[in-house]
Amino acid sequence: MYQVAAFREERIDVMHALIRAHPLAVLVTNTSGSLEANHLPLLIDPLLSPQGTLRGHVARANPLWRQLHEAGYENEALAVFQGSQVYVTPSWYPEKRASGKVVPTWNYAVVHARGPLIIHDDREWLRDLVSRLTDQQEAGLPQPWGIGDAPADYIERMLGAIVGIEIPISRIEGKWKVSQNRADADRAGVVDGLAQSADPQAQAMAALVSEFGK
Repeated sequence: MYQVAAFREERIDVMHALIRAHPLAVLVTNTSGSLEANHLPLLIDPLLSPQGTLRGHVARANPLWRQLHEAGYENEALAVFQGSQVYVTPSWYPEKRASGKVVPTWNYAVVHARGPLIIHDDREWLRDLVSRLTDQQEAGLPQPWGIGDAPADYIERMLGAIVGIEIPISRIEGKWKVSQNRADADRAGVVDGLAQSADPQAQAMAALVSEFGK
């Protein structure tokens, strides 16, 4: 990922927090000589390896896991997590009125995590993963659903239809492009402009611009 020093994020806890808030990853692998992208939610466990370990599952019908198994887990996987992102109009910058020397841009926060992809085809491992993933996403709902709410034989059939994956992260990098390169007045203009939108993405980005502009 192309990086600029002003936008580079190296704090593990900050990157892990984005993964928890936006767990749907684009998982990029190189199997059979071609790139493939799959979209799936991944859990981050900060304790299993120094930079964290990602865990998730794919459908048993997905050829990805068989291809990786045949490759002997030698291929590195890349998981991309997309946080808040918005278009930024130059009309929000006071500099537009002062000199006119401004252009549009796009603000965003992303995390890239790389590591070897390991396959898990163990029923108890999968049950634990699905329980944790469900609990994370159901937290805060008025009536959280748990796998114990479904018939046991049905859950067993569903577990048989998936295969687990695990990525011990060997390299993780974050990029928070949130107007850090603009003057204080321009950043304030971005926050004010975003705050007027009802879009949750805009509201979240306004908070990031304020936080990272301190």
